[in-house]
Amino acid sequence: MSKTEDFLTAQEEQEIVQAIVAAEKDTSGEIRVHIEEHTEKPPLERAQEVFLALNMQNTKDRNGVLFYVGVANKHFAILGDQGINNVVGADFWNSTKDIVIEHFKNNQNKDGLVKGIIEAGKRLKDYFPYQSDDINELPNEISKG
Repeated sequence: MSKTEDFLTAQEEQEIVQAIVAAEKDTSGEIRVHIEEHTEKPPLERAQEVFLALNMQNTKDRNGVLFYVGVANKHFAILGDQGINNVVGADFWNSTKDIVIEHFKNNQNKDGLVKGIIEAGKRLKDYFPYQSDDINELPNEISKG
């Protein structure tokens, strides 16, 4: 098995998808998780590439959020789209990132992502509340590279 397959079980992946669904009930923001084995690039640079490859910039309010995990390198990044970055401070994602990383350090990968996703949803709600005409613009499934 690869490190990517060892990172989360199929059941844990489903729990993460359910966390995304729950988080998006309170916000028009769109959350995705991408997991890959390895990259030579810095995590934020690679997250930007994945963000574009997943067409996350194509949301109406430019309010997509990517949780990027590079398993072999133990890389993690949270990347928000232009619509988010235009209205929040530079440290907006720090508390969410800290929650995820603290759990990762204890090999609680699923718990870290679930808690981080729920926190991201709460934070996004302040700036991008759920609208009655909101549609799910991006898939909730975990993407893998």
